[in-house]
Amino acid sequence: MTTGMVCGDSVTPDKEEYTPTEGSSVYLRCTYETSSEYILLYWYRHYPNQAPQFLLYKGARSRTSEHIPDKRYKSTTSSTSTELLVTSVTPTDTALYYCALREYTQ
Repeated sequence: MTTGMVCGDSVTPDKEEYTPTEGSSVYLRCTYETSSEYILLYWYRHYPNQAPQFLLYKGARSRTSEHIPDKRYKSTTSSTSTELLVTSVTPTDTALYYCALREYTQ
């Protein structure tokens, strides 16, 4: 598993590569910087030669909403970071993971 960076004021993965064992759980973490209080943090999974797949979004700071379709994924956010927990890891979880930040107006 590897993490990458997408749009946002500044979004940075804490670690470039993870090597979990099958059946275990893994935390992927990105830190971010923005002056906005109104943000959503997104996670995507990307397989080679395919479009990125949306995994979830979760609000941070002044936003509390979330959308997490697959219960194997959980996310926590703080005022400066977002974490993605992938449980029961399988070989199909081997991919590039992106975190992204979206600002919005209220």
